[in-house]
Amino acid sequence: MKSRIAQIASVLCVAIVCSAGAVSAAVKEPKDAKCPVSGKGCNPEKSAAFAGGKVYFCCGNCAGAFEKDAAKFAAKAHQQMVSTGQLVQKGCPFSGGPVKDGTKIAIGDAEVGFCCPNCKGKVEKASAEEQVNLVFGKIEKGFAPAK
Repeated sequence: MKSRIAQIASVLCVAIVCSAGAVSAAVKEPKDAKCPVSGKGCNPEKSAAFAGGKVYFCCGNCAGAFEKDAAKFAAKAHQQMVSTGQLVQKGCPFSGGPVKDGTKIAIGDAEVGFCCPNCKGKVEKASAEEQVNLVFGKIEKGFAPAK
């Protein structure tokens, strides 16, 4: 009996630790994602390889514009990759530190958490476009490819 209780406690601890470190949006189908170029709904047949995953577009024109200047659309592409579950949050986008309870906010289609109220407040004060650039412009500290 004692070993069964220890097994259950161990499983619960692992589940709590795993869920505390990862914050992400509910996974969306590519057709429900927003094109990083136009902001329209995506066509799952129009995509390009990017940052170890795929970015989806509404049309071939947008895919072509992205391929010509991917850096211009990188933040919105990363945001789409978070919302489609290709990237998961591993830490605060600014510090890389652990995400704390009560610091999650929605940025477009993605839910993002922060290490502290100061980081959260910095993003909340920004315009919608600035939020995307602040959080998803450089993703190394806060996000990683989903496994």
